[in-house]
Amino acid sequence: MRLDKYLKVSRLIKRRTMAKAVADQGRVKINGQKAKAGTEVKLGDELDVLFGQKHVNLRIDRIEEKAKKEDAATFYTILSEEKINND
Repeated sequence: MRLDKYLKVSRLIKRRTMAKAVADQGRVKINGQKAKAGTEVKLGDELDVLFGQKHVNLRIDRIEEKAKKEDAATFYTILSEEKINND
């Protein structure tokens, strides 16, 4: 599955266009490598995502084309999460 679609289906990012923009700005890494929106993700991949003031590291546990809102959190496991201070 494409990275931008995975970010949307797993509800890490609400809109696919926003997921594409975040990936294309270089704010997403897959297994330590910068990833574009069209990069394919696989089970077990580790994502590093920079959301504004927050850095999240997660592992992909599930990949499906569609997900109900209540199932979205089962698509990944958060390995670490840190707030970034720009002081």
